[in-house]
Amino acid sequence: MYVQPRIPRLRSVTGALLHHGLSGSPPRIPVLSAAISQGNATRRASPLLPLLPLMWRSGPGQGLVWSSRGRSSVCCGKREGPGKMEGAKYPAIKSLMGPDPHLKWIVSCMVLTQFCACYLVKDLSWRWVFFWAYAFGGCVNHSLTLAIHDISHNVAFGNKFSQRNRWFAVFANLPIGVPYSASFKKYHVDHHRYLGGDKLDVDIPTDFECWFFCTPMRKLLWLFLQPVFYAFRPLFVNPLAITQMEIYNALTQLAVNIMIYKLWGLKPIVYLIAGTFLCTGIHPFSGHFIAEHYLYLKGYETYSYYGPLNWMTFNVGYHMEHHDFPSISGFKLPMVRKIAPEYYDNLPQHHSWVQVLWDFVFKDTMGPAARTKRIYKKDLKAL
Repeated sequence: MYVQPRIPRLRSVTGALLHHGLSGSPPRIPVLSAAISQGNATRRASPLLPLLPLMWRSGPGQGLVWSSRGRSSVCCGKREGPGKMEGAKYPAIKSLMGPDPHLKWIVSCMVLTQFCACYLVKDLSWRWVFFWAYAFGGCVNHSLTLAIHDISHNVAFGNKFSQRNRWFAVFANLPIGVPYSASFKKYHVDHHRYLGGDKLDVDIPTDFECWFFCTPMRKLLWLFLQPVFYAFRPLFVNPLAITQMEIYNALTQLAVNIMIYKLWGLKPIVYLIAGTFLCTGIHPFSGHFIAEHYLYLKGYETYSYYGPLNWMTFNVGYHMEHHDFPSISGFKLPMVRKIAPEYYDNLPQHHSWVQVLWDFVFKDTMGPAARTKRIYKKDLKAL
């Protein structure tokens, strides 16, 4: 479910351009990251961009939405970017950047809670193991994946201590059961730098996913298998060299899994891994995967959600704010909206992740192909 944006009264040339929307040329939008700025410049210079079709999907099973426009800081050039917000207009936003002293303690408590749960489930029947994996353990693990998302932006210890952040992410990864924190960090950088980039942003479903998962039952299956696609899609779309940190991540996870197995048997291992799989598939928390960048409204590719599930998911619903200011911890993102409400309150937003999942499955206009896709100069070399 989304809310239509309120169009403000036009009081300037900039306002007219904002109101002009898709049919006109959007105003240039400043961005924080030099890398993103460079990406915008290279896209404008790309010789293939004039040849790319700009089309909007009208039914299931069709292709992704291709855009020949450069990416703005968050959506499609419909608002000013964060450059002015963190400058003279809202200096308080800059004070929110940097490490969050509370994150490491909250994550540590969550990890210890899951280890205690492993002890408690060791003598349960298999039926109750899976029940608690979905009802409790998977919720904690899904929340930990979003903590790892925050840690990947160095908000646990700050940019000066990047290695501490990487190892703390490995620690947060332990209850998830499968090693993924180091790989996530490696690919998530490109998601911010090349949002929607063909063969660069592995968050974009493959052509096969868009073609095959186009009916309600198939889309429901796609949601169930979503953790599988997230795990293996990068290997086919944008395979990168294995890093040393990924090896450390895998060895550490394997050692802890063996230790848990030796202490308490197989059931705690199944509890952890099954909870991760089930609660990153068809689960209310998983609505954020769809809500963030799928095209529920033409012309908008990033949405926020301000509902109560943010309390258990490190405010991942504040996604517009996050893409504007990725170096601000999830705990502080509500302050961004409070400081500068005129930048966010008039934009489309979701009110229910469950409704997002329902619409994704049963609306013909929704599906894996309801994403915006772009070609960047970095990828043109490969072509």
